[in-house]
Amino acid sequence: MAVKIALLVFFFAVMLGVGFSCRRHASDVNGFVLGGRSVGPWLTAFAYGTSYFSAVIFVGYAGQFGWRFGIASTWIGIGNALIGSLLAWVVLGRRTRLMTRHFDSATMPEFFGKRYESNALKLGASIIVFIFLIPYTASLYNGLSRLFSMAFNIDYTFCILLMAILTGIYVVAGGYMATAINDFIQGIIMLAGIVAVIGAVLKTGGGFTASIASLAAVSDPAASSQPGVFASFFGPAPLDLLAVVILTSLGTWGLPQMVQKFYAIKNEKAIDKGTVISTIFALIVAGGCYFLGGFGRLFSTPEIVAAEGYDSIIPSMLASQSPFLIGVIVILVLSASMSTLSSLVMASASTLTLDFIRGTVIKDMTEKKQLLCIRVLIVVFVSISVVLAVVQYKSGFAFIAQLMGVSWGALAGAFLAPFLYGLYWRRTTKAACWVSFLFGSGIMVLNMLMRASFPAVLQSPINCGAFAMIAGLILVPIVSLFTKAPDKELIDGAFGSYEIRVLVPAKRALDD
Repeated sequence: MAVKIALLVFFFAVMLGVGFSCRRHASDVNGFVLGGRSVGPWLTAFAYGTSYFSAVIFVGYAGQFGWRFGIASTWIGIGNALIGSLLAWVVLGRRTRLMTRHFDSATMPEFFGKRYESNALKLGASIIVFIFLIPYTASLYNGLSRLFSMAFNIDYTFCILLMAILTGIYVVAGGYMATAINDFIQGIIMLAGIVAVIGAVLKTGGGFTASIASLAAVSDPAASSQPGVFASFFGPAPLDLLAVVILTSLGTWGLPQMVQKFYAIKNEKAIDKGTVISTIFALIVAGGCYFLGGFGRLFSTPEIVAAEGYDSIIPSMLASQSPFLIGVIVILVLSASMSTLSSLVMASASTLTLDFIRGTVIKDMTEKKQLLCIRVLIVVFVSISVVLAVVQYKSGFAFIAQLMGVSWGALAGAFLAPFLYGLYWRRTTKAACWVSFLFGSGIMVLNMLMRASFPAVLQSPINCGAFAMIAGLILVPIVSLFTKAPDKELIDGAFGSYEIRVLVPAKRALDD
């Protein structure tokens, strides 16, 4: 216990120290929200990766999908690395940085408002962000409950409060730069931790080959009648596996807290390095998490999972490990949760302040007032997420859990298509953007409230979220072709930002 407590105290001291040391970078809105658009490749890449992967993935998703798909769940992590990280940086990184600088936009709703010349669109996007990021934020605490009970035997409420208070302090004090530096430290912990955990768990099972052989011997008629299916290449349900890959990989392209990382990139060199770093990070962390979860059936039974839920699988795999390794695991999951929590509350507070309160509720809002408002709202959002998490923990209130499940699908379904097309296609219209907003968020809310009325394949929030994103990619160009084209002068200026000539070294481009 002394070892575990010492590790926690040291971890929290470092997080707070970074927060207070970064106060000089948070003296204005641009510095507080975007780090002055001067964040280097390592910090940006780790901020992207740690915001991507939280305790929800390590404890919840790894346990659930590892149980459902076996070792094939590793494909989810590979998809997260190749689609959610590599392609996201290649397709979105450079253009997002250039066009958001052209429009001087600090948030995704502000980008929509300026790109499509619609203040109503900006307000609509900020409302969607507010509604769906808060329950997503609350869900981050869920993965911690069983691990803290296992490691410290303390009440989950205390764990929630401690994590929320410490995260709130360093984000309020240091803003984006403190978040980015702490994300880097937390990312290092996540990388080392997941490698150590995989090694320890496989050793418990007699090594990799023995663990695979044991997994091949597991049978579950309720999942599949095929022998050895949980050790097979694509698992018992390839189509369901594909839907999970799409939602968790392509979905990041439309999440405000993820895309906002590209706004803060320093230069071209940072994009090149960041692409490689974030891909490797995702491959190790996400691939490792889902690979680990794939062995869950060796450490639990269908009866235990039916009684205690999927969140019990990963803790049951780790319960027999050494005190030091359990301490590392707890810090790993804390790192994953705190990094994502800081990213979400920053996105929520900055969006509500800059896109809704400024100019709508308060007409004349000075820089100082904007900064104060963002800091106050960070505290408010953290407090709301704590209340939601405690209420669900104490009462098992199902509505909150359902809303958490649809948050990712609603945000990505609403924003992915208009954001992507807005960067690449001049003809994308305001009307098409509205259609995507309403369809993506609307179908996920209906899925939550009227799930039984949906076709069987879409009753799963995962499948429905993937469908919402793909449908948006089809609807936006169709609606754009039949609605009024955007202003030519505005579009020429925006896309002209891509054509500005810059000097580069000969090693970057040959002199002809």
